[in-house]
Amino acid sequence: MPHAIDFEMESLVSADGTKIGYRKLGNGPGLILVHGGIQAAQNFMRLGKALSDKYTVYIPDRRGRGTSGVDAGMGLTAECGDIRSLVHETNAENLFGLSSGAIISLATAIAEPSLKKLALYEPPLPIEGVDQTEWNNKYEHEVEKANWGRAFLSVVKGTASSSALARIPGFILIPLLNLLIDRQEKRRKPGEASLKQLIRAFRYDQQIVLDAQNILEESRLIKSDVLLMGGSKSQAFLKMALDQLQAALPMATRKEFAGFGHIEADNSGRPQIIANELKRFFR
Repeated sequence: MPHAIDFEMESLVSADGTKIGYRKLGNGPGLILVHGGIQAAQNFMRLGKALSDKYTVYIPDRRGRGTSGVDAGMGLTAECGDIRSLVHETNAENLFGLSSGAIISLATAIAEPSLKKLALYEPPLPIEGVDQTEWNNKYEHEVEKANWGRAFLSVVKGTASSSALARIPGFILIPLLNLLIDRQEKRRKPGEASLKQLIRAFRYDQQIVLDAQNILEESRLIKSDVLLMGGSKSQAFLKMALDQLQAALPMATRKEFAGFGHIEADNSGRPQIIANELKRFFR
């Protein structure tokens, strides 16, 4: 069994009055990690630990997840405001985002000239001719019916975040997923987001993508040094998004990890390798 990772739990009030909880660990220059969909701060603990020998790491629960509220609304402007509030609270100058969290991080860097370095792992930017949300109606339908296993499977298949799960027949997989979701709901630790909560909150990630229609053009305003990261096994539209972002930011550094997929920064992936690359970039 892996050892528990020590951290401090803190919170702030965002610009619109929403409480945002975040985890703090390590010592050194400030570094904020912004998670993606079906994740909360708890999913970045191995990554945070791997970085904590060089940085003071701040890992927020994005609104609507874990220790953070959502009463004041959702969307890219709101979530960018949350991360900007954390930048002001901590004086952090380094920022990393994964997936939809990378879109939020990109928007934050556009608005915050105080940020010096920005690392992004596969932001699912809107791409002309690519419908990333064609499966959304099915997901929303399953959420309305509280069929959490089917809703989760819709997200997995829609984002191809786990090809292994996507290959298992639904009549076998869905009962197992429902069992897992119910068990995790009962056993989760205080302050952690349940899988059911994360599935429900995925609609916020969908909204982030819809709100990012003009972000490529706006990204030209960024003053930070930028690292663009991705995996060789990730979906084609994610690579296309990185291509377009690199065209908008020609001075950005690009790194592709051979054999990696979309969520390798997660506890379940290979966060130590991601951390090593981030250390090289942020130092």
